[in-house]
Amino acid sequence: MSRFEVTTLVLAPPPVVFDASLSVELHASSMRGSRERAVAGVTSGVLSLGDQVTWRARHFGLTWHLTSTISACTRPSYFVDEQVSGPFRHWRHAHAFEPAHDGDSGVEATLMKDIVDFAAPAGPLGALADALVLRRYLTKLILLRNAYIKETTETAMR
Repeated sequence: MSRFEVTTLVLAPPPVVFDASLSVELHASSMRGSRERAVAGVTSGVLSLGDQVTWRARHFGLTWHLTSTISACTRPSYFVDEQVSGPFRHWRHAHAFEPAHDGDSGVEATLMKDIVDFAAPAGPLGALADALVLRRYLTKLILLRNAYIKETTETAMR
C-alpha cells in the first residue's frame, strides 16, 4: 500500500473550501484534462455522507470507471471518499480543512490537507507501476485539483 500527502493553503474560509471540495461539477471541471465526469449515482451538486458517485475518465490512454462513496463527513473540517469499485485494489482519500490566516494579508484561510492511501491492482506488477509512475501521477492529479479549488474559491471571495 502507498500513501502520499498534499497540503494547500487556500485564502477562503473552511466552509467555502469544504463545500467546493465536495462539488461534483467543480471536481469534473478540475479534471477536464482527463475528461472526468460523473456518470452514475450522484451526478451533480454537493456530495454528503453516504453518497456514491461513479466517475468515468481517461488515464494512460484508457477509459476507467471508479465508484466512490463519502464514508465519513464532518462539515466543515473533514471528509473521506473511498473506492467501492474500480481500478485500485484499495483507494481512500481523506480531506481535512483547518482554519488558518494568511500572515501577509490577515485574510481568513484554510489549510487543506489530502491524505491518499492506495494500492495498485495486479500484485507485483502493480507495485512496480506504483513505484515507477502511479504515485507521481496521482500526486500530480491532486495538486491540479487543489489548484483549481484554490483558484475558484479565492476568486469567489474577492
